[in-house]
Amino acid sequence: MSGLKLYSVSDGPPSLAVKMVLEVLKVPYENIEVDFVAGEHISEEYAKKNPQREIPVLEDNGFFLSESNAILQYLAEKHKNRSIYPEDVQERARVNQRLCFNLSTYYRSILDHIILPMFYDYQRTPQTEKKLQIALSAFNSYLERDGFKYAASDNLTIADLQLVTATLCLEAVNFDFTQFQKITKWYETFKAENEKLWAIAKVGMLELRHFNTNPPDLSHLKHPVHPVRKV
Repeated sequence: MSGLKLYSVSDGPPSLAVKMVLEVLKVPYENIEVDFVAGEHISEEYAKKNPQREIPVLEDNGFFLSESNAILQYLAEKHKNRSIYPEDVQERARVNQRLCFNLSTYYRSILDHIILPMFYDYQRTPQTEKKLQIALSAFNSYLERDGFKYAASDNLTIADLQLVTATLCLEAVNFDFTQFQKITKWYETFKAENEKLWAIAKVGMLELRHFNTNPPDLSHLKHPVHPVRKV
């Protein structure tokens, strides 16, 4: 065992992205499931690993790293994989831009419209859907403008891992995005060409599908940020 530990949640898109990069890199690690429903992520003990109390966290022989983008970059750098994280300055910049776009806009809009209402006292509204449609349109335009098979290159990169795990949230709730033809083609290409990676991601997608119709009871928690749904 490498001494690598991943504190993750089985249906969390950022956790799934990190699990996929570890599969790509063939790095052994210990997966430690954080009990989200029990509130382990907001405990003082977990805060020692990540003061933001968010999941996932990577522990590499006593070195703690949060923020899934940073984790993906760190692992690709450490294991010198220039295919999923190119060395060329412009190619890498494009990957980094897609990672930033996902965090600030794409996954952000999916989080607000799809994920948060599953677990907390948030509503899906015309405004949250409008923001999601804008994000989808932007991503579709990136794919159309640059003409790559994948999100930032003709090869799979760490950007795809984040964007795929965001997109699977739409599939989980049967949100129709087929009008965005470039996204649809990219998403199906990822599934067809990366069966082992999709097998990891699909587990989370199916769990989210379950939670969408069977929301967990979190009323016992006092979350520091999100309003808890009253049951």
